Amino acid sequence: MHFLAPLLLAPLACAAGVPYEQYILAPASRDLIPVAVHQVNGSVTNPKALTQTSSGDTTFHGVSSVTYDFGKNVAGLVSLEVGSASSSSAFLGVTFSESSLYISSEACDATADAGLDTPLWFALGQGAGKYTPDEKYLRGAFRYLTVVSNTTATVSLQSLHVQFLAAPMQDLRGYTGWFHSDDELINKIWYAGAYTNQLCTIDPAHGNALVHLGSVSSSDNITLPQTVTWWNNYTITNGTSTITDGAKRDRLVWPGDMSIALESIAVSTGDLYSIRMGLESLLALQQSNGRLPYAGKPFSDMDIVSYTYHLHSLIGMSYLYRFSGDQSWLARYWDQYVRGVEWALSSVDNTGLANVTASADWLRFGMGGHNIEANAILYFILQDAQKLAQELNHPSTATTWNQIAARIKTAANQLLWDDQAGFYRDNETATLHPQDGNAWAIKANLTSSPKQISIISQALQSRWGPYGAPAPEAGQTISPFIGGFELQAHYLADQPAAALNLMRLQWGFMLQDARMTQSSFIEGYSTDGSIHYAPYSNDARISHAHGWSTGPTSALSTYAAGIQLMGPAGAEWRIAPQPGNLTHVDAGLATGRGQFAVRFQRQTGRYETFSFQTPSATRGDVVLPGTQGILVSCTGQRIRLVNGVARGLAGGSWTLEKGGQ
Repeated sequence: MHFLAPLLLAPLACAAGVPYEQYILAPASRDLIPVAVHQVNGSVTNPKALTQTSSGDTTFHGVSSVTYDFGKNVAGLVSLEVGSASSSSAFLGVTFSESSLYISSEACDATADAGLDTPLWFALGQGAGKYTPDEKYLRGAFRYLTVVSNTTATVSLQSLHVQFLAAPMQDLRGYTGWFHSDDELINKIWYAGAYTNQLCTIDPAHGNALVHLGSVSSSDNITLPQTVTWWNNYTITNGTSTITDGAKRDRLVWPGDMSIALESIAVSTGDLYSIRMGLESLLALQQSNGRLPYAGKPFSDMDIVSYTYHLHSLIGMSYLYRFSGDQSWLARYWDQYVRGVEWALSSVDNTGLANVTASADWLRFGMGGHNIEANAILYFILQDAQKLAQELNHPSTATTWNQIAARIKTAANQLLWDDQAGFYRDNETATLHPQDGNAWAIKANLTSSPKQISIISQALQSRWGPYGAPAPEAGQTISPFIGGFELQAHYLADQPAAALNLMRLQWGFMLQDARMTQSSFIEGYSTDGSIHYAPYSNDARISHAHGWSTGPTSALSTYAAGIQLMGPAGAEWRIAPQPGNLTHVDAGLATGRGQFAVRFQRQTGRYETFSFQTPSATRGDVVLPGTQGILVSCTGQRIRLVNGVARGLAGGSWTLEKGGQ
């Protein structure tokens, strides 16, 4: 079968009648105006005039500044409309910040791991008129924008606009997926994840030009025009849109996002085109021995080896095929995929486990040896790889990979399982029990029994602090990246309440804390709740819009709503909700085959109503543990649930017959 999904071929078309559009954070217009004044310093007349609800001119008298608030994280290119300037040597500057912690009239929050970034300065010698910088000076993410006058001149501004340049080929509010429940915080978390990924989706021509990064220290006296050295003008992929790691910085393709952001994009905006452009840029950098890069261009050191990031790229290939169904694309890159798998397998030694000799990973410490995270991800890869090999009619390859996978599973449980702790050790000699490896062990089904899965889930829960789930392999760190895999692990352990509680605790903190953007998800922070990410020496560098932090969006669609694509583009599917303590869920997503949707209401653990829709010419199973009754199709077909399960249903609209609990 060669099924080519339209969503993979071109940027998204406009969607009509988007459900629950009121939750979508993406703007209705790409022309943005601040919503409020956050603070004023010095002498400024009518500072509110530049906001949405006011009019007139804002006048700066000498050294002064106004910080404007856009109400949420945004991204783009700023323009100033100058009414008058009393001196031909007058300047206005603009600084940007995602967090309220780094609002400043001296500098922007950082794109490098030292100091702060220079302001964007406008020389106003031409007098009245519109001033717009080159697009290389666009800012990838900011909630706060400070306009700074640093001379004795009097300057009048008639308008302040930002051209929203994120998600360049999307109908910004035309989502192909949706999620709604009776829990408002959970709903907002789903949509904040979707919006975070939109902020991280860019025109490939606006990638980080890393060689031009520069900074100033916060103690420097910035009183004269500076040369802006944070340039976003490096072309990082082919095409017209691509996913990247972060909005403000790391505006390049990083493989880790392929294991988490990809799924959240697929169930929300459905922008598979941007995913494909990112993946193909990584495949173009594959070395002759099969190794895939640690990061996309223009990352300066392509000699850095990351075993796990290599694996994340392979996961991205299988995930893209799952959501797109584009077998022609998979076949085109199959030889590269096989070489990538074989490079990973070349590290498997006589223990049966991969022996990792490179330290690069997601900035965790101690990567190396028979590492549980690396081996769990490799085992996960081999499960996917076998299915893909069968799809492309390579049964002998699938058999070989199955045999290697079996040895990995046996060896991991013999050498790395710590029965007393209820965790896998980082490696044979370590006392550390990492979050990443244990979450991945469940996700990959590397575990040996349901009891072991339950033990790990409970052990992970026991470590939660007031701000979320710790990643001790990265010091005193909470990693939303690894936390996204822990969410999946709790669902796979049949602990939906734990998954929802962790979302409310960790992502609820990220979404509601006043130091953050209340609209997008941060890269990482400290276990004490401080905005400090242990791997960085510069807290101002932390990204507040990072795609790897968007795990709840896909987890809610896949597990809480239970929409699981088991075959390419959902040719086979599984509807298996795990609502936990949610009493109402209405969710959906689309592939090139059509729309998948689930809707139900529950009371006291019973389905009061339950219905779902899947595309025609597909088949799948329904799993509703503890539920009895009959599923009735729109064509009148009746299928009885047996022990809560109905198998082999044809695509279409189905309803659980009322009273059939």
